Amino acid sequence: MRELGKLLFIAGLLMAAAGLLIWKTGVIGRLPGDISVQRPGFSFYFPVTTCIVISIILTLLMWLLRR
Repeated sequence: MRELGKLLFIAGLLMAAAGLLIWKTGVIGRLPGDISVQRPGFSFYFPVTTCIVISIILTLLMWLLRR
């Protein structure tokens, strides 16, 4: 059980580091295909392409972890 705790802790640190890197560099979030509507007094942003890319990455990661 102790090994599982270490694994989860390391995985959490890696995910936090990856999230910080993506957030600071702006690599993901403004991809072509993302919907952005800006009007006076109103703005709407829906990251369609970003959601698809993240879904593919997580699917591949889960597939690799199950093997």
